Amino acid sequence: MIALARFVSLLAVGCALAGSATAADALPKLTQMLVESSDAQVQMDVLRGLSEALKGRRTAPMPAGWEAVEAKLADSANGEVRTLTQTLSLTFGSPRARTALRATAADTKAEAGARRTALESLLAIRDDGLPKLLQALVGDPAVRVVAIRGLAAFDDGGTPAAILGAYGRLTPAERRDALNALASRVAFAKPLLAAVAAQQVPKAELTADLVRQLRGLKDEGLRQELTKLWGVMRETSPDMEAEIARMKKVYWAGGSTPGDAPRGRVVFNKVCSQCHRLFDTGGNVGPDITGANRGDLDYLLQNILFPNAVIPNEYRASTLETKDGRVVMGVVKSQDAAAYTVQTATEVVTLPKAEVEKVEESEQSMMPEGLLGQLPETEIRDLLYYLTRPGQVPLPK
Repeated sequence: MIALARFVSLLAVGCALAGSATAADALPKLTQMLVESSDAQVQMDVLRGLSEALKGRRTAPMPAGWEAVEAKLADSANGEVRTLTQTLSLTFGSPRARTALRATAADTKAEAGARRTALESLLAIRDDGLPKLLQALVGDPAVRVVAIRGLAAFDDGGTPAAILGAYGRLTPAERRDALNALASRVAFAKPLLAAVAAQQVPKAELTADLVRQLRGLKDEGLRQELTKLWGVMRETSPDMEAEIARMKKVYWAGGSTPGDAPRGRVVFNKVCSQCHRLFDTGGNVGPDITGANRGDLDYLLQNILFPNAVIPNEYRASTLETKDGRVVMGVVKSQDAAAYTVQTATEVVTLPKAEVEKVEESEQSMMPEGLLGQLPETEIRDLLYYLTRPGQVPLPK
């Protein structure tokens, strides 16, 4: 309880200092506390408070005496103390921390978790030497997810070739991250569509939500290529009753047992699970549908075919454009004076407000229309049959 009280106190001080004119006086005192204390709990409390105060800021002036803290706590027996010290040192512009973290990230013999943490720390400060390292690490299974996601933050011409060159070796989840990264910038999206046209990337993997994100880049050349590959994407729904009746006809064409539930689970994992949770697995972008009225086929089809009919505010999509041309589409989960926290289809992204050019809240949900339109009828039946099951089914062998 004492440690918690100390942490809350320091956190309050730290948050106040983040924009306070007295920070120049107070930060050296906290720094001195770190130098003088040998208590790991005290060190963690101070470091956590400073970390929380600087959340959403890529850089901050180094407080007087921090070099001594960095030298001392680099050898701490407590792993969290070492990690927090190194991360803060990076925020304070320490060349020592930057060099050490780059070396850790690139070291294939280092522990995978340490390498991922090193990359995430370097990404947090937007290290300008990072793109080439990330491109090289796309081929490394231990860290490639962090590398692929991180590349979206940098407008570097070598990124599309690096990601597309490794695409055939990626897992389905990694492919999803790769496609999201390539759909985030006009300069990345053009090579992506060329790869789809050349059948290097299967057209079926360019799902409706990705097509909507690509259209959101608002580039006329991209729009024309998407129309050639995909067709016209409907922005307004047809008659609801007629569309539901048509899809029910497709469903019941499968007979008294319309689909195969295990195969339907595979389709759900491909199309839906990155956003929706069902039976304790899946994403958290959209609502957990485990307790939904899934046994009612009309209810199910209405929500799949017409996701924009009723949109709770917590699932309304927003598009954020950064000053260097990146487009992030997702649900703004929170914001403060420093940053937006955005839940995309694959990850949580923190964008400093100083780097954001424009934020547009959409009148649409994160779930796009047309999800079933990309599937063959057998997969539609399998998916719907799986969704109507009262309990989880095994995956196919």
